[in-house]
Amino acid sequence: MCTEARVRAQDAGSQQAPTQQPATQQPAAQPGSSSSQSSSSSQAQRDDQQAAQYGVYQAIDPLAGVRYDNRYDMSLGFAYDHMKAGPTLLQGSNLGGLDMEGSYWLTRNWGIEATGRGYIGTSGTIPNTIAPNHTDLHGPVVKQYFFVGGAEWLGPHNKHGAMIAHAMFGGVYGNFQKDLLGNPAETVGFYYNQIAPAAIVGGHFDLNRSDHWVFRITPDAVMTHYTFDDKPHSSLVYAQYDVNFAISVGLEYKFTSIKRSTNKKTNWLSGW
Repeated sequence: MCTEARVRAQDAGSQQAPTQQPATQQPAAQPGSSSSQSSSSSQAQRDDQQAAQYGVYQAIDPLAGVRYDNRYDMSLGFAYDHMKAGPTLLQGSNLGGLDMEGSYWLTRNWGIEATGRGYIGTSGTIPNTIAPNHTDLHGPVVKQYFFVGGAEWLGPHNKHGAMIAHAMFGGVYGNFQKDLLGNPAETVGFYYNQIAPAAIVGGHFDLNRSDHWVFRITPDAVMTHYTFDDKPHSSLVYAQYDVNFAISVGLEYKFTSIKRSTNKKTNWLSGW
């Protein structure tokens, strides 16, 4: 009886013992991933708030439309010119004025340029006694007006700027006797008022500000050929070449609505 009871007890225990399944482990949360997601979402919210308050910033290139295919352009600048008002003067004159220039482009690199320049200033003199009370006349006003034209060549260039060379020839009107109180020009060592041959050789340094507007610096060598003629006061007559420095700073405007051809395939001359 005891043996039978133990067998039954063992069978009952084996039937009541629950089957244990291995526990499934959940992956542990990664703290770095959650923090990066939180920071990116907060940054996106801040960007949306700033866009709603200030608008969306868009980068625009003001030089994207710069092309060197305009037919016409014109410039105006404040000008400086150094000169000598007489053939034997040791003192030079520093003149200021305006420089206006216009261009007509024939091909990709070659064009015709003309300029009108006006300068005014004062000049030193040789010792004299023509002022009131027989004193020296100091700093009489002198003027120069240039009207020249010639060729220009477009050199290295890109959307930021360009270098342009030019050589122009024509005439200059020199007004040297305005403040001489009716005395002959030779009493202060000046030239007489006259029109003389002139040449301007130099170029432009252009800095593009948009497709139309250009900041321009124009340094030049200015050559004049004035004649000293003291008749009827004396028989002294001679001519002199003078080479001086001039520079102007101003703005150029390109008329981009009228184009010049720059395609070698359609016009071989335009490729020059």
